[in-house]
Amino acid sequence: MKLAWFRPWGWVYRPVSAAGWLALAAVILFCVHVFAAIDRHSHSVSDTLYGVFPYFASSFLLLNWLAGKTAAELRAPGVISGSATSS
Repeated sequence: MKLAWFRPWGWVYRPVSAAGWLALAAVILFCVHVFAAIDRHSHSVSDTLYGVFPYFASSFLLLNWLAGKTAAELRAPGVISGSATSS
C-alpha cells in the first residue's frame, strides 16, 4: 500500500500528508520568490502579470501532475475495482 500525498477535492487536490504539504509549500515559496523578483523590475501591473504567468502556470501544472500521481483513489461504496457487474 502506497502512502497518498494528496486527495481529490473537486477539480483540485488537497494535501493529506507531510510530503504533500511540503510540495505545496515549495511551490508557493517559489512563486512568492518569482513574484518578488519580477515585480522589482516591472513598471506596471500588466508587466508583473505577464512576467509571472509562465512561472506560476508551470509550477502549479507540475504540482497538479504530482498530486494526480500520488493521490488516493476514492471509490464509491459498493464498487469493486477492476470489474464490471451487470444485472
